[in-house]
Amino acid sequence: MSLFNIFTVAGSAMTAQNQRLNVVASNLANADSAVTSNGQPYKAKQVLFMSIPSVPGTDPNNSATGVKVSRVLEDQSPMKLIYEPTHPMANEEGFVTMPNVNVVEEMVDMISASRSYQNNVDMMNTAKTLLLKTLSIGQ
Repeated sequence: MSLFNIFTVAGSAMTAQNQRLNVVASNLANADSAVTSNGQPYKAKQVLFMSIPSVPGTDPNNSATGVKVSRVLEDQSPMKLIYEPTHPMANEEGFVTMPNVNVVEEMVDMISASRSYQNNVDMMNTAKTLLLKTLSIGQ
């Protein structure tokens, strides 16, 4: 794998982790919302990644792969029912349907995505340093 392919792979991973962070932020922002703009409770979303092959012609062994977000899925876990009969969105039995967002899981996901992003930044910086040192050998 060429040292230049590292930038392509790390760049695709950073883009994917950025999208993952946006989805986590959306989930956390709507964790306490009883309804969304469409009148339904918010459903948590999860990011699904897929690998993508390298750009043809850049790697003769075609060993470099990147990553991208293939889909953003709605979480199918059941919604939370909270007993609050005075709430304006309560049903006849006094329960309010709240989003199926688990705040603890979302925070862990946010930390994981943030660290993955930072690891890719570090990898790109290391590759850049190696390339610069390689160029300075010839001077």
